Amino acid sequence: MASETQINDLTALPPSGKLLGLDLGTKTIGVAISDGLRMSATPLETIKRTKFTADADALMRIIDSNQIVGLVMGMPLNMDGSEGPRAQSTRAFVRNFAAKRPIPIVYWDERLSTAAVTRTLIEADASRAKRAEVVDKLAASYILQGALDRLGIDR
Repeated sequence: MASETQINDLTALPPSGKLLGLDLGTKTIGVAISDGLRMSATPLETIKRTKFTADADALMRIIDSNQIVGLVMGMPLNMDGSEGPRAQSTRAFVRNFAAKRPIPIVYWDERLSTAAVTRTLIEADASRAKRAEVVDKLAASYILQGALDRLGIDR
C-alpha cells in the first residue's frame, strides 16, 4: 500500500519509467501520460466516473497497457493551501486505489490547473462543448507536466 506523501514531494516515485497524471473530479477523471524520458505530458483520456471499482479497473487497464510505474494525483487544495472536502475525497480515493494496486502515488498541487487550461482553451477560441470534452485530460496533463518539470530540475 502506498504511504501518504506530502504534496509536491516526488521522492516516492521510481527514478525512471512512464508516469500517469490524474485530475480526479466528481464526474470524471482526467488522465495524462508522460513519455519514457519524463520530458513531456500528453493528455490521454477522460474517464467518466461511475463506481469506485469500475473507475479503479479503468485506471488499472491504462497502467498495465502503458507500463506505468507511478501516479501523480492532482490535489485540489483551497486557495489558502488548506485541504477541504475535495482533498479529503482525493486522499480516500488514493487509499482505496492503493489497496487494490500497490503503485507509488504522489500528490501534486493542482490549484488553478483547470482555470489555466480553460483560459488557454478560451484564448484558442474552443467552443464551450469542446472545452467540456477536453478540459479534464488537459488539466491532468498540466498537473503531470508541473511534476515532470520539478523532476527535471531535481535531476
